[in-house]
Amino acid sequence: MQLLWAVLVFLAAVVFAAGPVLFPGFNGFDPAAFPVPQDNPPVQPAGYAFAIWGLIYLWLIAGTGFGLFRRADAPDWQPHRQPLFISLAVGVVWLPVAQLSPIAATAMIWVMLVTALLALFRTGDMDRWLQVSPLAVYAGWLTAASSVSIGLLLAGYGLLGPTPAALVALAIALAIALVIQYRLHRAPLYGITVIWALVAVIVANSSPLNIAVVGLSVVGIFAILALRGTDTE
Repeated sequence: MQLLWAVLVFLAAVVFAAGPVLFPGFNGFDPAAFPVPQDNPPVQPAGYAFAIWGLIYLWLIAGTGFGLFRRADAPDWQPHRQPLFISLAVGVVWLPVAQLSPIAATAMIWVMLVTALLALFRTGDMDRWLQVSPLAVYAGWLTAASSVSIGLLLAGYGLLGPTPAALVALAIALAIALVIQYRLHRAPLYGITVIWALVAVIVANSSPLNIAVVGLSVVGIFAILALRGTDTE
């Protein structure tokens, strides 16, 4: 059974990474997919930030591959595999769903986030750069992406204006990120990845300047960095 889960999570990582090839053409939610079109919403990070998916894909394949071929039976590697598999399996079908329904895609990305965080907390102490680190970056980016999806829905369905929706989304992301990073000091790349997203939000809102969104993003960055001065592990 241990070998089976090692195989399944590796295959899921490979297929997940192949998603942009299997389902090409997705460059974010179609602005026209919302009743209130979302053209350049303030909640959206600058486009360059999404390049982090390349790192995530490669690191997940490397980590799960190492886990399969070198740590298949290691007890330290077992607990995180099942929730990670669920997260990646949902991620495999996320791209085609996202091209059809932002609401369904938002629900799915939250499932991906919750199971990724569960997997991250279940990682062991062996081989941190191949067991903990790829999950930390993956979960960190999902924290940002899932919150952005909430902001897009709030603004896209007219529940809030663009800036208030962005502030709500940022508040959600920061609340999750601060709790997770405080509880999981051994995964600093989680917080660094959230900071990567926040910097990209600042860049996207710098011209013209959206002082509220930029200000909350800056506060969030300093709050995450300040956690490095505490010790919970």
